[in-house]
Amino acid sequence: MKVKPLGSLEAEILDRLWTWRRPATVRELVDDLNLVRPVAYTTVKTVAEILARKGILHRVKRGRVWLYEAVLTREQHTATLMLNVLGTSRDRSAALAQFLRQSTADDVTAIKALLREHDAEAER
Repeated sequence: MKVKPLGSLEAEILDRLWTWRRPATVRELVDDLNLVRPVAYTTVKTVAEILARKGILHRVKRGRVWLYEAVLTREQHTATLMLNVLGTSRDRSAALAQFLRQSTADDVTAIKALLREHDAEAER
């Protein structure tokens, strides 16, 4: 799946859906967004529909309203973005090396543990 970086309103909508961990209506999204900044119902509806057309949100009709939910988890979305960006590099190894150099010690420890887990699964 090809995922592009999100616009600010797209990111705010997805953030709420990921945080709530449930489908939501445009009205719920608008009401929550308006606690932070003013945004029109029609604007949120349009952006949610665009995200659904892009395959980032899934929408289903319940009664008279549409419910929207994220197709990927926050972590899956982040991983997909990382892989998409890595795919633009002419030298993936150099890009990964640079990523590791810029990572925190905790991140490197987590990566090492994940690699050990990955290797153990591959041996099965």
